[in-house]
Amino acid sequence: MTLAPGLTARMLFTVDAEDTAQKVGSGDVPVLATPRLLAFAEAVTVQAIREHLEPGQTTVGVHVELDHLAASPVGTHVEVTAELTKVDGRRLVFGFTARDRDRLVSTGVVERVVVDRERFLANRR
Repeated sequence: MTLAPGLTARMLFTVDAEDTAQKVGSGDVPVLATPRLLAFAEAVTVQAIREHLEPGQTTVGVHVELDHLAASPVGTHVEVTAELTKVDGRRLVFGFTARDRDRLVSTGVVERVVVDRERFLANRR
């Protein structure tokens, strides 16, 4: 495993009707739902390290801190950036930000743990 702080990824998402608080049930307004924002952030953390894991390894999320600071309506482009800030054995800590236009939409931390995919799935059956 060649994971070290400083690995980054950036992804651009477009908010659609399926991403809204109304659709996912986390509210009743047609703006980016916090659970979808979290899913975007997690996708970017996965992307940041994907090429640096050993064959058969994957990561699972174990902890999240998220501040959702601004509403993003349907059609808005949201850019999410994540950086691996700490490696503690199998535990990986990422900082992330999300922006639409020039506004800060969200900041937070995502922690993931490296696991052997087959062993992890075998323990869940």
